[in-house]
Amino acid sequence: MNTYVTALLISSLATGTIITAAANHWLIAWMGLELNTLAILPLLAHHHTPRATESAIKYFLTQAAASAMILLAATMNAYTSGQWDIMHTTTQPALTMLTLALAMKLGIAPLHAWLPETMQGTTLKMALILATWQKLAPFALLYMMTHLLHTPTILTLAMLSTLIGGWAGLNQTQLRKLMAFSSIAHLGWLISIMTLNKHLALLTLCLYINITTTMFSTMLPTNMKSLKDTTTTWSTLPPTMVTLLLTLISLGGLPPTSGFLPKWLILKELVSTNLLIIATLIALTSLLSLLFYIRITYLMSLTISPTTQTMKFKWRLLPPTNNLMTTTLPTTVMILPLMPILVTN
Repeated sequence: MNTYVTALLISSLATGTIITAAANHWLIAWMGLELNTLAILPLLAHHHTPRATESAIKYFLTQAAASAMILLAATMNAYTSGQWDIMHTTTQPALTMLTLALAMKLGIAPLHAWLPETMQGTTLKMALILATWQKLAPFALLYMMTHLLHTPTILTLAMLSTLIGGWAGLNQTQLRKLMAFSSIAHLGWLISIMTLNKHLALLTLCLYINITTTMFSTMLPTNMKSLKDTTTTWSTLPPTMVTLLLTLISLGGLPPTSGFLPKWLILKELVSTNLLIIATLIALTSLLSLLFYIRITYLMSLTISPTTQTMKFKWRLLPPTNNLMTTTLPTTVMILPLMPILVTN
């Protein structure tokens, strides 16, 4: 793809997200979401392979259905209340439809089936965009509607997401699908606190995006796509293996890494609100996600690849340097000591 076309699509993607985040009118927000979708589609399909085309079609159909539902719900609310303002969405059927449509755009269970297939069919860079940047615009709308959302519905979606995100990832061998189910599980944690403490939800999203960016930036230099590829990381680039180990531990939410911070604060908030059953269930389901993170670390560090250094395969080549990994790694690992400052502010 031409460099200028790529730059145009990336800038359109950023513009669509900014328009949605800054909008007060449902039609303007819908236009931003559509610009976001239309910018991603050519980036998904530009490889012209059957898998890339299938991925683009699945993404288009899902996002088009969610956008149509958002437009219908906004029209219903305007017909009933005479208001197009996002903050004045008061019609209950419209609120339910908007919540489900935004959940579909985010990839929250049970409206998640498109995300693993779309991420698996595209490149690592586009999978990174789908797992991180694509979440910003729908999350901005949910963030603005926090005081309007139905808490039991949101908590139900959160429990389903953490359960399905962990359970469905257990039998996967492709890293992009694993990261998709990791995204679903993390979004379950995020929306579980959405109606109780939206600032904590924003902190959780920022840390999730940072950790996921670090994870993909370690996969890009060695072109890791499956669990089999992780077994040769030690012979390709040893520092990458160390970085990947720390990132996986952070994704699993183990101390003393940064990933422990949002889970700890979310469980504390749920317990203090007397939602003990919800806190217990999502804490238990996070163990499922932790299992496939630990499996990857086991394959990388405790198994010996059945190859020798004399074999001329891709891991014999010197991989390119990755500055993105060195930029995001400190916040992936070392945010936890700053927790008192984050909590008090």
